[in-house]
Parts: sequence; C-alpha cells; structure tokens
Amino acid sequence: MDLIKLYGPMELAPLTGLADAIVDLVNTGNTLKANQLKAVEEIAPVSARLIVNQVALKVKRAAIQPLLDAFARAAA
Repeated sequence: MDLIKLYGPMELAPLTGLADAIVDLVNTGNTLKANQLKAVEEIAPVSARLIVNQVALKVKRAAIQPLLDAFARAAA
C-alpha cells in the first residue's frame, strides 16, 4: 500500500482510478454522496475552535466581536 498526498478535489481520485480510497474531512457528507462515495470508517472526530488571548479579548474587543458574532450565527 502506498500513501500519496494529493491536492485539489480528492473525490475524483477513486473515480479516475488514481486511488482506491481517500482520507478526507467530512462535514455534511453531501460531497461524498454527490460523487457516489461512502465513509467506511471514522478515524477521529474533528471540530474547530476559536482561541482568543484573554488580554486581546479585553483590549481589542471591538475588533474581535464581529468575528465572535459571525461564529455564533453560523453555529445557530
């Protein structure tokens, strides 16, 4: 078995015969379904985190708040 790092649309690799399987971050699974692929195993759960320095949060609150608000809206 060989591991090859590819760039671009990974979903095409199995369809073109370039790979038998791919490892990819999957959010909704819509891209997998659209390319007739299926997840066969979860390697690890993945989540995103926003990390803000406590001092920067106090000192630069006006600059950081729009980003915090955007994340809150996206998560709702």
